[in-house]
Amino acid sequence: MGAGKDRVSMRIGYPCSNRSLDVSAARTFRLASYTPERLIETVEANLLALRTILGWNVDHGILFFRISSTTVPFASHPIMDVDWQSIFAPALAELGEMINAHDMRINMHPGQYTLLNAPKPEVVQQSIAELQYHAELLDLLRLDHTHKIQIHTGGVYGDKVAASERFVETYAALPDQIRRRLVIENDERQYSLADNLYIHERTGIPLLFDVFHHSIFNDGETLGEALGLVIPAWKGQGRAMVDYSSQDATKQAGAHTAAIDLDDFATVLPDLLARDPDLMLEIKDKEASVLRAMEYIEEWSPSGVGVG
Repeated sequence: MGAGKDRVSMRIGYPCSNRSLDVSAARTFRLASYTPERLIETVEANLLALRTILGWNVDHGILFFRISSTTVPFASHPIMDVDWQSIFAPALAELGEMINAHDMRINMHPGQYTLLNAPKPEVVQQSIAELQYHAELLDLLRLDHTHKIQIHTGGVYGDKVAASERFVETYAALPDQIRRRLVIENDERQYSLADNLYIHERTGIPLLFDVFHHSIFNDGETLGEALGLVIPAWKGQGRAMVDYSSQDATKQAGAHTAAIDLDDFATVLPDLLARDPDLMLEIKDKEASVLRAMEYIEEWSPSGVGVG
């Protein structure tokens, strides 16, 4: 391979936990064990661990990170009776100062049951409550709108056209606090890039592009063509966000690798570097693969291309 740009500003990151550190920023507990005291103690521990992880990331030049949805356990559940927003506002603001000072990018990824296009109104309302929590957390970190909440588009429920229309209608009625941060991701079975592009054209919602999912489920677009469609959808929303992994050859289709496959990474790297997104590695060994990817890019481009 040869060198590309003079300098790459692509931030490379990993989700939620750091295996090099003996801390967890995603502690939770069973609903049956809920007490206000337990909740406060758990959130305090999560935020302390998050500060440790972010500090480690800064020291190692890793400037993209996905914060766990369980940072505040049960935040959107009816059982929540703690004013966590007021209690933890100072600690979250301090973390936000650290993030902003080092030009880090943050995102969050609610779970699979966050379904804005579900046919059951109660599921939609719970999904909105979950998104409200995520938006409040990012707001309390004092991060601007380029720090995103990513979700899958949802279910098909036997009629993708109708399900897509429900998503468009629900999205239009969301509070701006959520809309300003929400992005949708293509998946490997139900909503391809083309499906999400249709929703983007109706709503303006940015498209988070998953390279691995696209390799499994697509409409014939090459990676370069797909990125060419995705990047314009981020106008005014910060640098595009891209998820990357590859197939674990020992497991069923769709299983992510335990560590980065540099041979596969080499096949997608030219298209990524040409467009310079922020890249999230959804790989099981997390920060170890990020460090290998960063080192590989530096070696691949000895004339000075690197990650910012």
